[in-house]
Amino acid sequence: MHRPDGTGHGQRMEEMMLRSVAFDDHTLMPSEYSHDSGDLSPPLEWSQAPEEVVELALACEDPDAPAGTFTHWLLAGIDPAETGMETGEQPTGAVAGRNDFGTEGYGGPKPPAGDDPHRYFFRLYGLSEPSGLGPGFTAEDLRDALTDKIVASGTLVGTFAR
Repeated sequence: MHRPDGTGHGQRMEEMMLRSVAFDDHTLMPSEYSHDSGDLSPPLEWSQAPEEVVELALACEDPDAPAGTFTHWLLAGIDPAETGMETGEQPTGAVAGRNDFGTEGYGGPKPPAGDDPHRYFFRLYGLSEPSGLGPGFTAEDLRDALTDKIVASGTLVGTFAR
């Protein structure tokens, strides 16, 4: 989701650390997290959310897709007390949005064979108000829900090629 201008009026955006033990920022993601290998989401860890955060949301998108940005994963309703998730898991209470494969939850990388490595932007957003999103929400729904509510964020970029 191209980073929206979702900061609240007069609010300062705080940076949250977002990382994975499976790959480093701007490095190749292991194939086990790809679409062809069963769509296991990678493990993610993040720093404790600032006090004013009432909900976390997560998006993973590929801006290098041939037809434009491709959404691979959307989560909302993540408890701000959470600081990560294991491989293939979703935090308790979180709701999954619809990815561009047409399913809810994580859909791993599947760039066209022979393309240069695509970039996969994992973005974590700390919201000052609840998103109000339910299961099956879209990237557009998330963009709308983020407007004027983002008080913290973190980004991790993985790459992948076939």
